[in-house]
Amino acid sequence: MSTDPITFQVLRARLSGVVQEMQFALFRTGFSTIIRESQDASCALLDPAGKVVAQHVVLPLHIGAFPACAAAVLAEYGEGLRPGDAYLINHTYEGASPHAPDFFIICPVFTDGELLGFAASMAHKGDIGGPVPGSCSARATEIYNEGLHLPAVRYQRGYRTVRELERIVAANSRTPEVVVGDMRGQLGAVRLGERRLREIAAKHGLAGLREYFGELLHISQARVRAAFAGWPDGVATAERFVDDDGIDLERSFRIAVTVRKSGDRLAFDFTGSDDQTAGPANIRPPLLRAACAYVVISLLGTDTYVNSGLLDSLELITRPGSVVDPRFPAAVNTYNPTVHAVVDAVFDAMSRLVPGRGRADGCASRSFVMSGGHVPGTRAYVQYELFGGGTGARPDHDGVSGSSVNHTNGKIAPIEIVESEYATRVVRCELIPDSAGAGRQRGGLGIRREYEVLEPARFSLRSTRHKIAPLGVNGGGDGRIGRLTVNPGTDRERVLPSRYADLPLAPGDRFVLETPGGGGFGSPLERDPLLVLADVRAGYVSPEGAAADYGVALRPGTAPGGRPELDEEATARLRAASRARADGGAAGAAGRTEVTA
Repeated sequence: MSTDPITFQVLRARLSGVVQEMQFALFRTGFSTIIRESQDASCALLDPAGKVVAQHVVLPLHIGAFPACAAAVLAEYGEGLRPGDAYLINHTYEGASPHAPDFFIICPVFTDGELLGFAASMAHKGDIGGPVPGSCSARATEIYNEGLHLPAVRYQRGYRTVRELERIVAANSRTPEVVVGDMRGQLGAVRLGERRLREIAAKHGLAGLREYFGELLHISQARVRAAFAGWPDGVATAERFVDDDGIDLERSFRIAVTVRKSGDRLAFDFTGSDDQTAGPANIRPPLLRAACAYVVISLLGTDTYVNSGLLDSLELITRPGSVVDPRFPAAVNTYNPTVHAVVDAVFDAMSRLVPGRGRADGCASRSFVMSGGHVPGTRAYVQYELFGGGTGARPDHDGVSGSSVNHTNGKIAPIEIVESEYATRVVRCELIPDSAGAGRQRGGLGIRREYEVLEPARFSLRSTRHKIAPLGVNGGGDGRIGRLTVNPGTDRERVLPSRYADLPLAPGDRFVLETPGGGGFGSPLERDPLLVLADVRAGYVSPEGAAADYGVALRPGTAPGGRPELDEEATARLRAASRARADGGAAGAAGRTEVTA
């Protein structure tokens, strides 16, 4: 190292602080609720080769998208970069945006006429055209059904905006002012990063900062490989399934991974995964690598340096034409259910290689898009909301309720914002009792959110785990599956599949979104009865669920209207009977199992 250790850590903290400042600026200037409230955006600083050197993790998938998008910009404009330039790309194949609504904006940073690096941001846009509002059709069969795709194009030259680009984007959006406003917010965030990076270079010197970038990436990879070397060697396989691809609703598809750990090398082999899907459920390799990196970060802990050095330490093996390495122009817009399946499968496999690091599956993620303005006299809008549910339990912690899980860190929009900006009313938002997988450690609870439509609207859903439950592990129970019901309790009641495009809704229509709970960890019969009692008193578990799932018997409180109390003797009898039934079932299953070497 030519950079002394103290300066190294000062620079690392300073650059991370710059990225946080960029993100705060972007969130506070966002026109759309998807950026301003749900914070579906990330920022980063990159070296002259387009490698990520600083990212304050908000959406972990973007760490894989940033270098691939930067590479596309460099391939097109590398020889002609000038101070004051800015570029944009959202093409899912020429760059690596997770899907077309994710716009990547980047500007080169020069000091003393030399290229120092780049400041960049990626943020979701509420609508960029296509057959359905929100540009994420569950029925898309190619990317041409997914809205406007832009290759690497110049957004500014000499700090002057190319207005023609904004006009093209605006002309393809149902909410042009919002989308262009968000683009300008991104541009402002990267210009802020440009200024801060120049200030750091002025203090530490261009050569010193460049040396630091190289050393950071080298040290980051060396630290990760040293951690790998401390894990036992081995091979582990796992799989997960996704409900459907939005086209063939009767067929679930498979994500399969084999993880090979040898010395300081870790390889993820996805060649056993299913072929690419007809519907928009495919993901591209940069996102696959980022999903694997997310799991590695989770296993290594908070001291991990999150940058391209981490990415480069992972070996990835895919099969072209598969769901995780699709051929152009396969549709990709509802990619998140597939990424969640990847993350859950990789966690499952890694738990067999790294003792004590297992956890149950979570709820995955979902979003819906509702739009108005299709009838004269009504206001045009695109309401894009993200939703979590229950996270999976861990060996020593219950799951978290009503939370985003895995790589999806987006926030649920506040009810006050939703009702003040859109023609809808939130009737209720609550946790769902008994939705968590039972276990020694309980999963997190899913949420129920009910809406009333106030003006004619069009509705689309991007969800998962409506058929395949979040798995419990080590004897833990599965979480409850999700559900979307339109006009419940009426003669017009209708349950939608987990992916649905363009349902017309009329004023007075209602719909209820119920999100999955997380899986449990360990046998429910090992859970402390007092914790079960506390869950019943909090409304997380019903008295019936306490008896059926945990073998815990309760009795009414002695005071009028008192809270339930634990019946220790009845609980002991219930648990003894449950264990006897479980032992008998295990013996019968063992007698029917064929054992092979």
